[in-house]
Amino acid sequence: MLMILIVDFGSQYNQLIARRVRELRVYCQIEPPDIKIESIRELRPDGIILSGGPASIYDRYSPKVDPRIFDLNIPILGICYGMQYMMDALGGTVKGAGKREYGHAELRIRRHDGLFKGIEETTPCWMSHGDSTAKLPRGFRITGSTKNTRIAAVEHPKKYLYGFQFHPEVLHTPKGKSMLRNFLFDVCNCPKNWTMASFARESIQSIRQEVGDSKVILGLSGGVDSSVTALLIHQAVGKHLTCIFVDNGLLRKDEAKKLKIVFKEHLEMNIRFVNAGKRFLGALAKVTNPEKKRKIIGKVFMDVFEAEAKKIKGAKFLGQGTLYPDVIESRSAFGGPSAVIKSHHNVGGLPKKMKLKLVEPLKYLFKDEVRKLGKTLGLPDELIWRQPFPGPGLAIRIIGEITRKRLEILREVDAVLLEEIRAKGYYRKLWQSFAVLLPLKSVGIMGDQRTYEHIVAIRAVTSKDAMTADWAKLPHKLLGGISNRIINEVRGVNRVVYDISSKPPSTIEWE
Repeated sequence: MLMILIVDFGSQYNQLIARRVRELRVYCQIEPPDIKIESIRELRPDGIILSGGPASIYDRYSPKVDPRIFDLNIPILGICYGMQYMMDALGGTVKGAGKREYGHAELRIRRHDGLFKGIEETTPCWMSHGDSTAKLPRGFRITGSTKNTRIAAVEHPKKYLYGFQFHPEVLHTPKGKSMLRNFLFDVCNCPKNWTMASFARESIQSIRQEVGDSKVILGLSGGVDSSVTALLIHQAVGKHLTCIFVDNGLLRKDEAKKLKIVFKEHLEMNIRFVNAGKRFLGALAKVTNPEKKRKIIGKVFMDVFEAEAKKIKGAKFLGQGTLYPDVIESRSAFGGPSAVIKSHHNVGGLPKKMKLKLVEPLKYLFKDEVRKLGKTLGLPDELIWRQPFPGPGLAIRIIGEITRKRLEILREVDAVLLEEIRAKGYYRKLWQSFAVLLPLKSVGIMGDQRTYEHIVAIRAVTSKDAMTADWAKLPHKLLGGISNRIINEVRGVNRVVYDISSKPPSTIEWE
């Protein structure tokens, strides 16, 4: 396989390394440090990148990859902790730095060949370390230094081993992408063959071989991940795929109707629409706790989905739109249990008793790559660029009790909001834009009469991956127009407020 192997030592930037490599049209995979040397040989990578990480190399339980990777005659680049591991494993010395170095630094380059080909003598870089290399292993030489870190970049030219104490993958190292480009193409001789067209061809062939004449079931939500997964599997096995769309009664206005037109009529896919709104609303009656809402919705969804799946005879596979960040985070070197902020927005979890094999064709893709794949497969732009919508739907955008009346109000508010956002050209500029119905009422005046009606909050954020998000600085004229339309057109609302909090410390969704 023509690829770059990235060994994940727990860096917050490991996914960013992969993104940079793929932006240069080279395929890469992220694997944990306990990957077996035999598995590395089977992957036959063109090069290896050792990521950074939060540990100190001399900590008792610091992560380590099998040191025999240095005997595979494969080019290796160590970044931050990855460089320190390389130095330590090959006989050098790493110690606590006299001065820790975090943030901006000026890198002075000593050699203008190798990974620094075509880069100025001094260039900004981004540091994040408390340890430094004190002594080089035999055969290595210094190629770059900063004011605080004498050994900031190293190389062993005969063995094609390289180390950066700084982070070339972040935007704060403006020439970092050029350094990675030199590693990929001048050192590793990687071909530029990573495209969505090639991925689609290989995936379709792989799905056909795996599934054969068996049937596949897929839970279709209408989001970009499940939609691309459905279309990819459909192009591989055709009518052997059956999609199940569960209408939980918590969807946006006319959502099920629109999906039916796109998937069933235009793309001619085999879909079963299950109207289970009454069942979900009955189970959610008088429930106000956000986590209880999620758990109830998840359980009812699985009951409904499983009952419908049993009607499909001969099904042996379940398609899922799992993405690469989910895979990476589940097996990160430091990925253990974390504090529960809230359950995942998507309804997940396959009942073990269903005994279906998983088909996860997107499990090595990032979100932006999924959108590119959707475009390649011919998915309409309306679905490709659909903003994320949580699995529990409007249930977690209604603060407090969920009733049919409150759902109707929020649906109408949401429809007005999105219509205005689209009309003014902001829909694709925003990561998410939605309305929240508050458990409060306020006094107002309409037609010279006192009103006491609902308050809605508008939430709009910009983001690249939802890990962090900034509140969107929408024009006051646009916000005023949205507020005016909502109050005038939606009965039961007399006040609109705008959420100006970012993530962190807030989350994107309110519940």
